[in-house]
Amino acid sequence: MWIAVTQRFKKFHENLRLTDGQVEEGTSHHEGVRKSLNTHYYGYSSETDNSFLTGSWGKWTRMRPPRDIDIYFILPIEVYNRFEQHSGNRQSQLLQEVRAVLQQTYPGTKIKGDGPVVLVAFNRMSVEVVPAFLLTSGQYWICDTKSGGRYMVADPQAEIEQVSSTQGACNNNLRPLVMMLKAWQSHCNVPLKSFYLELLANEFLLAYAHRLQGYFYYDWFHRDFFSFLIAKCNGYVVVPGTYDTIALGDAWLSKAHNAHSNALSACSYEYNDMVIHAGEEWQKIFGTMILVDPRD
Repeated sequence: MWIAVTQRFKKFHENLRLTDGQVEEGTSHHEGVRKSLNTHYYGYSSETDNSFLTGSWGKWTRMRPPRDIDIYFILPIEVYNRFEQHSGNRQSQLLQEVRAVLQQTYPGTKIKGDGPVVLVAFNRMSVEVVPAFLLTSGQYWICDTKSGGRYMVADPQAEIEQVSSTQGACNNNLRPLVMMLKAWQSHCNVPLKSFYLELLANEFLLAYAHRLQGYFYYDWFHRDFFSFLIAKCNGYVVVPGTYDTIALGDAWLSKAHNAHSNALSACSYEYNDMVIHAGEEWQKIFGTMILVDPRD
C-alpha cells in the first residue's frame, strides 16, 4: 500500500524549488537594490549591509514560479529626524524618496510605493523594499501610509526565527508544507495571503501527531491540514514578535472544503495504490507541479 506517496511528494517538493538560474537572477536583483540604497544613504556600495532578506527568501520557502523578493533596508536615524521636520504624510513622503533613489539606478523599471513597501518591478520577479528604522527593542518601525501616515512596529526576525524553530522541531517539514500550500493558493486562486498560510502551517504542525514523519505521510499531512484549516474559519492567527492578531475571515472556506474533499479521495486512492487516480485528485489541488504518476 501507498507505493507512490514518497516519490510523489518528494518530486513535488523538488519541482517547487527555484532553479539555479532563478536564484542567481533574484540574488542579482536584491543585491543591486541594496547596493543602490547603501550608496545613497550610507555612502558606500555594499550589497548586503544595513539590510536583510525577509518573506520567502528570508524563510527559505521561496518557490517556482518565482514570486516577490522581500528585503528590509534599515535607514539611518538621521533620515527619521529629517522627515519628522516635514508636515503631512511623512511616511508616504519617505517611501517616495526611497522610490526616487531607486529610480535613478533603474530608470527603465517601474517602481512604486505601495503600503509599507517600495516595489521594484523587474521582468520576472519583483523586489519589495521595506524601509525601516531599528528600535532599541530589536524590532522595527515601518511605514503605514493610511489615514495620514504613521509608523507600525514589525518584528521580521521573530517571524524568521519561528519558521526555523518549527522546521527543526518538526523533522524539516514546515518549509515544504508551506511551499506546497502556496502551490494550492496559486493554482486554486485561494484568497489567503502566503504569510497567513505560513502561520497556519506552523500552528498545525506543532500540534500534529505525525509531525516527525517524512514524505511518506504527506498525503495525510495535506488531508489533515485542510481539515484544520476549515476549523479556523473566522478565526485568527498571531504574528510572532508583535503578537498582533489577524482575522482570517471565511472568503477562502469553499476552496478549503474542495481541497479537503479532493485530498480525502486522493488518500483513499493512495492507500489502494491507484496511483494515477490519486495523482489526478492531487492535481486538482496543486496543479501540474505534482505528478499524476511519479514512477515515470
